[in-house]
Amino acid sequence: MTASPDGEHVGRRMILRRDHIAGGAFAVASALVLIMSGDLPFGTLASPGAGMMPKLLLVLLIGFGAILIVRAGGSPPLAEIEWNDIRHAATVIGLSAVATAVYTIIGFVLSMSLLMFVLLYFVERRMLWRAAVVSVGVTVGSYLLFNTLLKSPLPPMPFWF
Repeated sequence: MTASPDGEHVGRRMILRRDHIAGGAFAVASALVLIMSGDLPFGTLASPGAGMMPKLLLVLLIGFGAILIVRAGGSPPLAEIEWNDIRHAATVIGLSAVATAVYTIIGFVLSMSLLMFVLLYFVERRMLWRAAVVSVGVTVGSYLLFNTLLKSPLPPMPFWF
């Protein structure tokens, strides 16, 4: 059997591409979270429950993951991935995991400010004062938006807000 016009199939073998993996990961992870989020009430359109937005978002993520899989022919083959930036990605993932672990203990403002500061100053090598101002400003702004305006309680720091 010969190759198809788009070069996807050679014989019966399909070339695995980056978007196949990314779309599959989004779809599977979203489906798992959707299955586990059955406790939250969905409500109605007139009176939405706490689970409406997360469930709608998860359904959209599953759909976008499926679109990525279907349209993966335009992405580079998985075998061509260059792994030279894996340390940077692992650092970001590790720091985010630590911030998630201490989030409820030290509070939203402190954990997110520290996460953003470490990422901006140590990982991305931004200026000290800019990293500090952006970290605290974005975090306090987010806290005020969600906690005050949207009435969505966030974990407080043990000694302040």
